[in-house]
Amino acid sequence: MSKDNRPIVAVVGRPNVGKSTIFNKLTGTKISIVEDTPGVTRDRIFGEVEWLNNYFTIIDTGGLEPESDDIIISQMRNQAMLAVDMAHVILFVVDGKGGLTAADKEVADILRRTKKPVILVVNKIDSKSQMNNLYDFYELGIGNPMPISGANGIGLGDLLDEILEQMPGGLNTEYDEDVIRVAITGKPNAGKSSILNNILGEERVIVSPIAGTTRDAIDTYFEKGENKFLLIDTAGIRRKSKVYENVERFSVIRSMSAVDRADVVLIVIDATEGVTEQDTKIAGIAHDEGKACIFVVNKWDLIEKDNKTMGNYKMDIRQKFPFMAYAPIEFVSAVTNQRINKILDTVLMVSNEQNKRISTSQLNQVIGEAVMLNQPPSDKGKRLKIYYGTQTGVKPPTFTLFINDKELTHFSYTRYMENRFRENFGFEGTSIRIDYKEKRR
Repeated sequence: MSKDNRPIVAVVGRPNVGKSTIFNKLTGTKISIVEDTPGVTRDRIFGEVEWLNNYFTIIDTGGLEPESDDIIISQMRNQAMLAVDMAHVILFVVDGKGGLTAADKEVADILRRTKKPVILVVNKIDSKSQMNNLYDFYELGIGNPMPISGANGIGLGDLLDEILEQMPGGLNTEYDEDVIRVAITGKPNAGKSSILNNILGEERVIVSPIAGTTRDAIDTYFEKGENKFLLIDTAGIRRKSKVYENVERFSVIRSMSAVDRADVVLIVIDATEGVTEQDTKIAGIAHDEGKACIFVVNKWDLIEKDNKTMGNYKMDIRQKFPFMAYAPIEFVSAVTNQRINKILDTVLMVSNEQNKRISTSQLNQVIGEAVMLNQPPSDKGKRLKIYYGTQTGVKPPTFTLFINDKELTHFSYTRYMENRFRENFGFEGTSIRIDYKEKRR
């Protein structure tokens, strides 16, 4: 069984109070880093936490600090508002050594007005002698300050207990593993909610032409025939864009959480606007996470067409997403219901491809033919040898090739091998992973 609609805990606070340290300790990993991925530089700010068999998602809003010279209070206000919008519980982190600041008071004013539970976390309390530092923070009017040391791991158990205490009920729903989880992503006002409603055949979600009217991420479970689906509608930004300095960036952050939970990602593109930077970011994240992907070009009814329009549009998408040539493209209109019924058929298809298993004998026959047609790379007289391969996983299909020397591998040959696998086995709609393992003979 898999847990869905996990509670979200947001870590808010000014720079250098130790948000990322706390995040890393609670998730047990050093995950608050920036990674290079095809088509996107991703801020890894989401993590999963398990405590006493309870699960929740934690967001490090430190990863949201813009790189511009905006004043700190302005940055923090944006982070606090995002946390208020998204989270079920908010951790407000302050610096027990540095003391109370004007920026802390500004954020406290925002957080006091929310109906969400807020836990005031006083970080960098490394010894009993520093406990007197807590008293200043009562002035913020956010309950009892909770002393911890993120760096030394002091007080984290008590903090986790308090987080569970503040969690709302009705979350962490369990669904069978055969449920296909589908995230509907895209920039605000691309028609995500309308597509969801048309798929369900009823007005399950409020639809409005004003960008950002979807207030919270809504999970909708339904069955069609023998198939079970969970549709994850990514939340829009509730407030007007003037509240956020970069509304597009925050919208991407929200989509990250949905992509993380999904098996299949629908990347909804507004046909009248074409591919946007946000579409590129979300697609890059989905590809990097090994999700099955489908491009859904919505509002196709508004486009003037001739016999080359669809072909040209497809070519444009392929050029902008060269690393996702495997992803199907569907042209739909949520307003006229045009081809909406094809979306679920394509979801089923790519889900099956994502779970496909290839026998070791079939795989090695294809590997043998590929090597004969195109010799592996060599370096300084030493050639890469592929002894054999086997499939080691699904979602995405993952293959391990046993070789003589990892240093002889090259991304271009990996790409060649991936293309041979696709020619022989399909895998439409899903990325493929190829790992190498040295085996001495």
